[in-house]
Amino acid sequence: MGAFLPSASSGMKLRERFVAFRNRLIASRRFQRFALAFPLTRPIAHNKALALFDLCAGFVYSQVLLASVRLDLFRILSDGPLTVDGLAERLSLSPAATARLMRATAALKLTEQMGKDCYALGELGAALLGNPGVAEMVEHHAVLYGDLTDPLAVLRGRKDHTALARFWGYGHGDAAGAETGGTSDYSALMAASQPPVIEDVLAAYRFDRHRHLLDIGGGHGAFAIAVAEAVPDLHVALFDLPSVAEEAESRFAKAGLEDRCNAVGGDFFRDPFPADADIIAFIRVCYDHDDKTVAKLFKKAHAALTPGGTVLIAETMASADATDPIADTYFNIYLLAMGGGRPRTSVAFSKLLEQAGFLNIRTVPSKRAFMTRIITAEKSR
Repeated sequence: MGAFLPSASSGMKLRERFVAFRNRLIASRRFQRFALAFPLTRPIAHNKALALFDLCAGFVYSQVLLASVRLDLFRILSDGPLTVDGLAERLSLSPAATARLMRATAALKLTEQMGKDCYALGELGAALLGNPGVAEMVEHHAVLYGDLTDPLAVLRGRKDHTALARFWGYGHGDAAGAETGGTSDYSALMAASQPPVIEDVLAAYRFDRHRHLLDIGGGHGAFAIAVAEAVPDLHVALFDLPSVAEEAESRFAKAGLEDRCNAVGGDFFRDPFPADADIIAFIRVCYDHDDKTVAKLFKKAHAALTPGGTVLIAETMASADATDPIADTYFNIYLLAMGGGRPRTSVAFSKLLEQAGFLNIRTVPSKRAFMTRIITAEKSR
């Protein structure tokens, strides 16, 4: 019976032949004209052409969004619709420029046209208002776009550091720069973009089964504070560079949590992790680093955990077959420009965790898996 089953290699060859045939067909101008004219293929051809144009025009779309954020357009419209003339006065733009901006934002569903010369807040603009971290990232992307003006230099690994690498230097072991005040912009951006991740992790995982959480690279304590407030009996420790830990301690005190939360200063690249935690969390930490570094971090976590303890990883993860634009395109290139790290698949994480000695590795479902996936593993008893 087995002799009649196609092998994996023969199946791959069939797929390769099909893909080659499909691509020759799509590349043919004659076929393109036919597809756009024939009623059954016209919608497909139209959508494919539009998708290709969107790739070409993506930078313009992003700059329309950046201009809107810098002009505070969405907050201005949150009080109700305004005419182009009224908006021009509020935005300090000419009526002609305002009209162009508003048509552009309406086409992107950031605003909504309400008559000939009147605009209201659109669905995407309203969603952005409800998530201030998005606006922070939009502003931050000016740094990324500057580096990507020469994408080949980034792909070829140019020797001089990109502006993005300098921005995130603290996260890559530049302890000297961090200790002289180089963490403020980094920590502010992390704090602004962290809330959705924190919400998803708290909704997906029960921390009340633990007694002592250690948050690795926890910054100024946004995640630590959220967990401590959600789980009243949990002791929470944060481990980060001394200057960052000092700021976290101050925030714990302001939140009235100094009796259950503490911050330990140290360098997780060089120092052992504080011991006695029964759960260690890496929240958006691993994808900043290469496999060698992550393997060391997992081994340190394994050594620091109590017997039977848990390690939890939460971050954007790559798809198995390179089909996720957020992880496989955006984060993949962003992290390359940043100078290190990559989004990993759950399989890649499993291998690193197994090498560190962890067992019972599993994926925990999360509400927004396109942004945050969660993996847990256990230390043997």
